[in-house]
Amino acid sequence: MTRLLLFFLLIPACLYAQKPSARKLVWSDEFDGNGRPDPSKWTYEKGFVRNKEPQYYTVDRTENARVENGMLVIEARKETDFSDGEQIPYTSASLITLGKHAWKYGRFEVRAKVPKGLGSWPAIWMKGANYPGTKWPFCGEIDIMEFVGKDSSLVYGTVHYADSTGKYRMEGKKPSVGAPYDDFHVYALEWSEDHMDFYYDDLKYFTYELKKADNRTAGNPFQKEFFLMLNLALGNPKNLGGRLDDRILPVRFYVDYVRIYQ
Repeated sequence: MTRLLLFFLLIPACLYAQKPSARKLVWSDEFDGNGRPDPSKWTYEKGFVRNKEPQYYTVDRTENARVENGMLVIEARKETDFSDGEQIPYTSASLITLGKHAWKYGRFEVRAKVPKGLGSWPAIWMKGANYPGTKWPFCGEIDIMEFVGKDSSLVYGTVHYADSTGKYRMEGKKPSVGAPYDDFHVYALEWSEDHMDFYYDDLKYFTYELKKADNRTAGNPFQKEFFLMLNLALGNPKNLGGRLDDRILPVRFYVDYVRIYQ
C-alpha cells in the first residue's frame, strides 16, 4: 500500500518535470554583446504610428534602442534638436519581427523590467503577420503585456479582434501585482489550437478561448501566424497611457531575453 501511494504521489511531479522537455526552443534573443539590436531578428516601426501618442519611433538609433550589459534597452527621450523633416518633441523605439519571423502557437516568454512614471507605456505584443495588408483589428492583436504608469500596480493582458459581423471586440484582464517596475518579471503567453493562457511570472491570470474570434468570412485570426513587437510608448490624456509627466524622462524599458518555444 505504501509503495502504491508513493507511485501515485510521484506521477504529477514526473509529468511536470517532463513538460518543459516537450517544448523546443525555436527562436530567441538573449541580447548579448553591445550596440544595435540584431538586424537579422528585428526591424523597426517609424514615425508617429498610432493612438495619437506623442513619441516618434526612430530607426536604428542607439539613443532609443540598444543592447548593453546583456539586455535590450528601449529608451524614450524628450528631444531639443532631433528632427526628421519636422520638429520632434519625444523619441522612442518599437522593435518588430514583421517580415523576418512569425509564429503560430507556442510559448512566448519575455523577461523584462517596466519603467515607472506617469505616461510610461511599454508593451510586449503581437499582430497577425498578414498586417498591414489585412487591417487592424481583422489581423488580430495579442497583448502579452501592457503597463501604464497611471495604473502602476497593474499589468494588462488583452486580445483584440473583429467578430463575425466585423465589429471590433476586445477581451482581457489586468491583475494587481504590486510594483512590477521594481524588478524583472516573466511575461508569457501559452497559445494552443483552442485557447491562450497569459502569465505574470507563475501567475496564470487570463485564459481566452479562440472560438470567440471565429469569423465565417475571414477565418479566425488567432489560428494564423503572428509577429512580435517590443515598444515603449508615451501617453496623453486621450489614450490608455494617460497624462505624460515630462519629469520621468528619459525613461527605459529593459528586456533581458525573448524565448519562443513550440
